[in-house]
Formats: sequence, structure tokens, C-alpha cells
Amino acid sequence: MPKDEDFHFATRAAEKLIGDLGINALPIDPFAIASGRKIEIRPKPSSSAGVSGMLIRVGNFFAIGYATHIDNIPFQRFSISHELGHYFLPGHIDAVLGKSNVHESHAGFTSSNSYEVEADHFAAGFLMPSHLFLPILRRTGTGLAAIESLADACNTSLLATAIRVIDCTGDPMAIVVSTANKIDYCCMSDAFKEIEGITWLKKGQPVPRTSATFQLNLDSNKVQRGARTQGTANLQEWFSCDRNIEVTEDVVGLGSYGKTLTVLSDIELPDEEVEKEEEDLIESWTPRFRH
Repeated sequence: MPKDEDFHFATRAAEKLIGDLGINALPIDPFAIASGRKIEIRPKPSSSAGVSGMLIRVGNFFAIGYATHIDNIPFQRFSISHELGHYFLPGHIDAVLGKSNVHESHAGFTSSNSYEVEADHFAAGFLMPSHLFLPILRRTGTGLAAIESLADACNTSLLATAIRVIDCTGDPMAIVVSTANKIDYCCMSDAFKEIEGITWLKKGQPVPRTSATFQLNLDSNKVQRGARTQGTANLQEWFSCDRNIEVTEDVVGLGSYGKTLTVLSDIELPDEEVEKEEEDLIESWTPRFRH
């Protein structure tokens, strides 16, 4: 997954569009905005695995088809908004359509193609513009409960909302998306990235066996049912850092998506001076033996 700091311009472009339209309430209606541009939106059964939607050009007219193989309205709203990103972002129509009249997309922050990632970030800013999103975020705080509250307000998926929270929060927080016992990707807030010794999680790394995530992922039926669990984790287990920092680990299955969302929050960073004094005390009591 490309680093999202490279694509903030796409988020800002979407937020400017929402602001220019004078929209000041959630949830955002992508159907109404598309209709205002005479873009027809139609549900379409997907025959290609992973295809979330398509942008179609007929002469000077455009249409959007969205896949229905995932029976999830927030995901479908995101897919439509992703296609609107291809329509509104400069250079996208020529790049993704070229000489063709149909472009199939893979929305949901799963593609490594820069145009797809830009459209994902456009969709996030479009459905969760900061001038409407941040006031709710400040009231709800962080963690899975806050993400669920924001998802309800925006009519967005837990995953898209979690990624947007990571982008907007000032608190140290991280999310991890995993399949079975392997990590797909991780997103960290700016405050989380500043924790000394934190390492980036890479695709394919194993989920820590001691984690609540590992236990939930052992049962694919629980993941499909959207089961959830909570535990206490340590950043050392997840990020191989030297600091002993406990965090709350909220885990929820993402249903037919087949993946699990882990939210690491409630992170209280220890005072560095106190931490150094404790390390010095441990060092002073460590026996040394002469050879």
C-alpha cells in the first residue's frame, strides 16, 4: 500500500468540491452529486474478482457502474465515490480510460496503482470531508467505538473510516488489516510514527501469535460473521520496538471482505526521563560475572 502522505492532494480536491457545493451535513450523497454532473449511476453484477466499480464513457457522457457482489452499502458508496475521483481528478480520465470506453477499478486501498490510490483518497475526503468529520472525531476520541460512531454518521465502511481517522487524529493510533495469520498492511497516525523505535509492518509479516487478532483469525467463520474481541497488547509484540508500551487492541472481522481490522489505541507514552531512570535502576541491579 503506497504511503498516504503522497496523495493528500486528492483528499483536498474532494474536500474543496464538497465545500464549493455548499454541503454542510453528513452523510454525503454521491448519487446527487453525480446527477448534478449528468453522470448516470447503475448497479452492475461483477464478473471480475476484486472489481468494485467502473467508469464508462459514451461520447461526451459518463456513467458509473458499481459492483454488487459485496452486499454492503457503505462499500458501494465508497466505490461510486472512487469513480467520481477518476472523473474529477485532473488527468485521470485520459489516464484510466485512454482509448477505451470502460475502466474497471479496485477501490478500497488495496491497489498499488497510483491512480487507484489517488481515487481512494479522493473518495475518503469526499465522503468524510474534514470540516464535517473532525468535529465528530473530537467528540468521539479514538478506538473502535469512535470509528463505528463516525462510520454511522458518514455511512462509510469501518475500514475506510478507520483509515480516515488515522489520517486526521492527533493521538498515537494504528490500524492493521490482516488475512488469516498474515498482515496485509498497517496505517499509523503521525503521533504514532513519532514513537521511538517503531518499525513499519510489511505485507506478509505474521500476526503476533500472542495477540487477540491472531486468536480471532483462527476462525474464518468469526471473521465472516463480523465477530469482535478486545485485548491488551504491547507494542513490542507488534512492532519489535524496544519500548514496553501497553495498548488497547480492538479486533473486528470485516465480513465477506474476508479480512480483519485491528485498532491499536489508548496509547499512553511513558515519560522518557522516568523510563530512563527505570532502565538505569534495572541496569544497576543486574549481576555481572567476571570470566
